[in-house]
Order: sequence, then structure tokens, then C-alpha cells
Amino acid sequence: MKLLFDFFPILLFFVAFKLFDIYVATAVAIAASFVQVGVSWWRHRKVEPMHLVTFAIIVVFGGLTLYLQDELFIKWKPTVINWLFGIVFLASHAIGEKTMIERMMGASLELPREVWTRLSLSWTAFFLLLGGVNLFVVYSFDTATWVNFKLFGMMGLTLVFVILQSVYLARHMPQAQSEE
Repeated sequence: MKLLFDFFPILLFFVAFKLFDIYVATAVAIAASFVQVGVSWWRHRKVEPMHLVTFAIIVVFGGLTLYLQDELFIKWKPTVINWLFGIVFLASHAIGEKTMIERMMGASLELPREVWTRLSLSWTAFFLLLGGVNLFVVYSFDTATWVNFKLFGMMGLTLVFVILQSVYLARHMPQAQSEE
């Protein structure tokens, strides 16, 4: 259910694009992100940082798309978000005791420091690469292809990456944890 909630704005963006156009889809995505943040606040009295960052970026880039009637701004949004996450993951190596991935998953997993470091660097590379791939699609293909890539391509690449990370993690988990 949480996964559906996380992808709610993207799914509505996709449907609105298929039914209308990029501008209606952008407005729908902004509204859906607003609802996502509002519902999260209403239910939990807090909002996940990822939802806040995504909301802020979609308001800025989506707002520019609508105001200037230039779809390039909304197409850059996934790149900006991915590069921002990549920079945060990389910066976490220099700030604080733990990397970002260890802060996110450390309560569930006990891993050696070098495994956390490799895991964090691989996520950093993934986010930076995914942002670059988005730009390749933006400048190489039409808007309809980009919208399909945004939903299916980016989600598919992320799923494959998570599966590969899981295989990597399984090799490094202590025997007691892997049996649970």
C-alpha cells in the first residue's frame, strides 16, 4: 500500500497525459503531490523528507512548465530529484558517522562498514546515472516516449537495481539474520 501511495502522483501524471496532454498531467501531478503531503501529515503528523523534496521540486518545475508553457521543465524534474539524491548520498560519506543508506536501513541490518560504504556509493552512482539517462530520453525522444520511460523505464530500472542490491546484501548478511 505504501508503494502505491509513493507512486500515486506519477501514476496520475501518466493517466492524465494519456487522456489529455503534458500540461494537464503536470497540473494533476502538482495537485496529487499536494494531496500526498497533506494526507501524510493528516495521518501521521509528519511527512517523509522524500515527499517534501519531491513536492517542492514538482511545484517549482511543474509551475514553470505551466507558467511558461514549456514542457522541458517538467522533463528535467526526475533528473534534478535523482541528482539531488545522488549528491545527498555522496555527501553523507563526509557528514556524520553513518552514510545515508545506513541511516535508512541500519536499524534493520547489521553490516560491516565497508559494505555500507559500497552500498551507499552504488546508490549514489545509480541516482546520478538515472538522472543522466532521463536527460538522454528527454533530448532523444518525443514527449510520449519520455512519459512512458518516466513511469515504466525508471521504475523498471529501479526495481532491477533493488533486486541486484538485495542479492549483494544477502551475501554479506550474518547467518542468523539471513535465516529470519
